[in-house]
Amino acid sequence: MSESIDPKKFRQTVGQFATGVAVIAAEVNKEVHGMTANAFTSLSLNPMLVLFCVDKRAKMSEFMQLANGFSINFLRDDQQALSTYFAGGWKKPNAPPFRFVPWDGGPRLEGCASALGCRLHSVADGGDHSIIIGEVIAFHLGIEPRDPLVFHSGMYRKLDKREKEPAPPDFGEARTDVSVFLDPWDQT
Repeated sequence: MSESIDPKKFRQTVGQFATGVAVIAAEVNKEVHGMTANAFTSLSLNPMLVLFCVDKRAKMSEFMQLANGFSINFLRDDQQALSTYFAGGWKKPNAPPFRFVPWDGGPRLEGCASALGCRLHSVADGGDHSIIIGEVIAFHLGIEPRDPLVFHSGMYRKLDKREKEPAPPDFGEARTDVSVFLDPWDQT
């Protein structure tokens, strides 16, 4: 890494990108293993692929190599305790209440906002992290409300659902033309 790039400043900078929070779960040797992740994204529509990243030093990195499938469980805004627990930061003597249920791809966290069941597609190198690519084989939508737990600037957040004033439509003369390309997700 270049000495002019400060890792702390890098984390602060990318921390300005708000993300959802997920618990990744996999069953290995009849035992469920889980971890909190916010490095998740959809990757491909055809085939349906998603990815998340896991530190190579984490036990979950090893478990992902052994599991046939896994679930990605998107947390609700009232599940911050589960995020902290599966991130290894839980300080209380007893775990917060949770339950995994058997499901296609991997054990599903009951009560989550939504979940994806995946079969392991491939693992790619990502520096000090492994990039786990999964092929989606199952979907689950939790009950309403499905308000997401959000992580931004090193803190958990909740969405503010109040109506806001729209941005001003005219930004004056300093304008640049922009080309818009086909959005394959837009099926209208």
